[in-house]
Amino acid sequence: MRFDAVYSALGKTEKIIALAASYHRLLWIHPFLDGNGRVARLMSHAVTLDCLNTNGLWSIARGLARRAPEYKQHLMNCDLSRRNDLDERGNLSEEALIDFTRFFIETCIDQVTFMQKLMQPHLLQARILLWAKEEVEVGHLPPQAVPILEAVLYRRGEIARHEVPAILGITDRHARRLTTMLMKTGVLVSDSPKSPLKIAFPATLIDRFMPGLFPAF
Repeated sequence: MRFDAVYSALGKTEKIIALAASYHRLLWIHPFLDGNGRVARLMSHAVTLDCLNTNGLWSIARGLARRAPEYKQHLMNCDLSRRNDLDERGNLSEEALIDFTRFFIETCIDQVTFMQKLMQPHLLQARILLWAKEEVEVGHLPPQAVPILEAVLYRRGEIARHEVPAILGITDRHARRLTTMLMKTGVLVSDSPKSPLKIAFPATLIDRFMPGLFPAF
């Protein structure tokens, strides 16, 4: 399939630049009887997830929904035939595709900025540690839970399990008990019993860690 041949062989930077083009071209091909728009949005989400390591923190779909009239107009413009000899040599207008690409990338940047302001990453560590200290005060967590979380946060979100006993000056057994307690709260996760411990954001604590992420009802 020509679509796959053109877009699958690109490097990461090229994929990001070509993301808007592939988005429109998939809709232009219209391979499914229904759901082509949803497939295109899923595709764009998957590409940004792979190329930009977004971890699902932001999505272009939200940005396109907020600018729906512009988005739809750009797509219609991309369906137009080439305007003149200066509009490249394909069947469709390249000028319109360039405009849509600019709009698409600007929308991506807008969503990154929106999530950055919403999450306030420079305050995220403080909010997590404040929660942990409050849990210690009411007896839900032991005091050693706080330095474990500090270590995870200050080491870019993960820590090897074997480091915990040395950090706290405790036995391996005691360290396992503490990390198990934190994992039960959902604040720490691990891919396997021997994998590193990673910070997580359970839905039950999302209002504490990221206030304003969801609107109040």
